[in-house]
Amino acid sequence: MSEHPALERTVRVVAGTISLDATYVLPDAARGIVLFAHGSGSSRHSPRNRAVAAELHRASMATLLIDLLTSREEYTDPHGGQPRFDIELLTDRLSAATTWVRTLHEIAALPLGYFGASTGAAAALVAAARSLRDVRAIVSRGGRPDLAGDALSDVRAPTLLIVGGEDRHVLELNERARSRMRCEVRLDVIDGATHLFEQPGALEEVSRLAAAWFTRHFKPAATASAP
Repeated sequence: MSEHPALERTVRVVAGTISLDATYVLPDAARGIVLFAHGSGSSRHSPRNRAVAAELHRASMATLLIDLLTSREEYTDPHGGQPRFDIELLTDRLSAATTWVRTLHEIAALPLGYFGASTGAAAALVAAARSLRDVRAIVSRGGRPDLAGDALSDVRAPTLLIVGGEDRHVLELNERARSRMRCEVRLDVIDGATHLFEQPGALEEVSRLAAAWFTRHFKPAATASAP
């Protein structure tokens, strides 16, 4: 495993008529690429998602932490139809980012996965449902998979749902969403953790679970089930 990323840079990803800011990290001998879909009120600078990304780098995975909204969109009047709750918009931009990643020759052929938080988890699930062959695995942290609606039953990528045990409403929503999914899906509950996983050790457990999930599902198909 690589202890330090070989490459880290700020990039701009074209999505329709706009450009989105993103942080791209490529460790040595990367085994896959994970795109982060941030939740409402968050950004690519989120310390929680950056902590998870750092663990993925140690597991030799590239990451793209992208702001799916512009700064102006992120601060739209909360009573005026916030873009950050527009799952269709977030999905379209995540799909555009996925297309952009596939233009990078150094990772174009690597397995690809999504890490989603809050509303970003719904966008990750919908994007995966629309691209059945390109997304190898999904991890949701405190996500809102219920907002993916009917797309839940179309997801084929193995999905890990991580929820804090004290985040009771979101836990119930994740349980309902899991029952609608037809792919391999697992729900891991971190005892004592709240929505932001601020309790000691909670975020470290999220990072460990995510890295293990992607590592398992980024293996070639013939060895994916091996211990």
